[in-house]
Amino acid sequence: MASTPTIGRRSTLALGTAAALTRPARAANPAEVKVAMIMPLSGPWARSGVLEQMGARMAVDDVNAAGGIKSLGGAKLTMVEFDAGDSSEKAKDAAQRMIAQEPDLAAGFGGWLSSFVLSITEVTERAELPWLTQGYSDLITSRGFKYVFQSSPTADAQAEATLPIVMELATKAMGRKPTKVAIVGDNSASVVSFLKPIRAHVLKDLGLELVADEIYTPPLADATSIVQKLRTGKPDFVIVQSTNVSDDKLLLDKFAEFGLNAKKMPLVGNGGHWCVPELMKLTAPENLEGMIVEVANWPGKTAADVEKRFIARTGEPWFGHDSIFAYAHVRIMAEAINRAASPDRRKVAETLHTMDITDGPALLFPDGRLAYDERGRRRGAKICFVQFQNGRPVPVYPDSIAVSQMVWPKTS
Repeated sequence: MASTPTIGRRSTLALGTAAALTRPARAANPAEVKVAMIMPLSGPWARSGVLEQMGARMAVDDVNAAGGIKSLGGAKLTMVEFDAGDSSEKAKDAAQRMIAQEPDLAAGFGGWLSSFVLSITEVTERAELPWLTQGYSDLITSRGFKYVFQSSPTADAQAEATLPIVMELATKAMGRKPTKVAIVGDNSASVVSFLKPIRAHVLKDLGLELVADEIYTPPLADATSIVQKLRTGKPDFVIVQSTNVSDDKLLLDKFAEFGLNAKKMPLVGNGGHWCVPELMKLTAPENLEGMIVEVANWPGKTAADVEKRFIARTGEPWFGHDSIFAYAHVRIMAEAINRAASPDRRKVAETLHTMDITDGPALLFPDGRLAYDERGRRRGAKICFVQFQNGRPVPVYPDSIAVSQMVWPKTS
């Protein structure tokens, strides 16, 4: 039986075909090629930003350890970093400073929160700078932009897929079809985008009654009234659409206070912030146990080597959604620059639009394909599920990354 392909540090981790990596160097090769990262490194979304930073820095080191940009004579990849802060305005200011201070950038990535990504890409698009993002909002790639590349499934696609999968799992576990659901979420761009199709038709299509629909402006000050309404509505499960760790903690603590932790009331979160190690330190571990989280990417079997090295390098307990996206985006940029045999941002963008590969950086996604469509959306991008089991998030869906089965919490 053939073994599962994995990404080795100096072999396939070089992330490109042999032909692409052995192109002759140009006469005037740069000593370095610059890429950029904008992430929230301060404010309520900073923990996710720091995890992205860790993944990105490791990827830069891996590219250079493997020989740099081979088609440019081994030019070293360097990354400049900017803080998106805690608002869309600050994120946009960071993008403007980046463009002004770094005129020779080949590409960039980041933003994290979709609201930030929307502001950042207004700036990067005018500069014709290819920008990779994991932001979920459909608006990111619905504006006709030519230089924006969305690696995650869009919020609309996630909304269409999440509830049917949850319903199937719940029906098997409960022995009956769920009939009632509750929604808790903030009013950020990705959440608005995610909930739009759910309210428009998904609930009706699945025969679900919405017994509570609680939307707030982050950061959340108090969750008491929200949880009281959930308790009154008695949903079969709750879709939790918060977007930052502090709100996650507040909600989990309040759920537990009212006897509605994830072991008793099935909670389905969305986004990598639910899986940051920091959350385990901020709330009681039993409050997280059984929590189900839908994410846009999670390390699979083919990224086992990367995961092992990340944990050893950073001391983090696991390699999750945020870190693997940043790692993947740096590797994708390096691959595109190498294939373009140029740091020219327009050539890099053209290469990103035409690449269609199933090796190298494609192995950093559960579906194993790296190609972007005419709007900049990654073709075939699918959702993943992890669940907190024995104190850590464990991949449970799809089969390409699953190491355990999902356990549906028992309800009274």
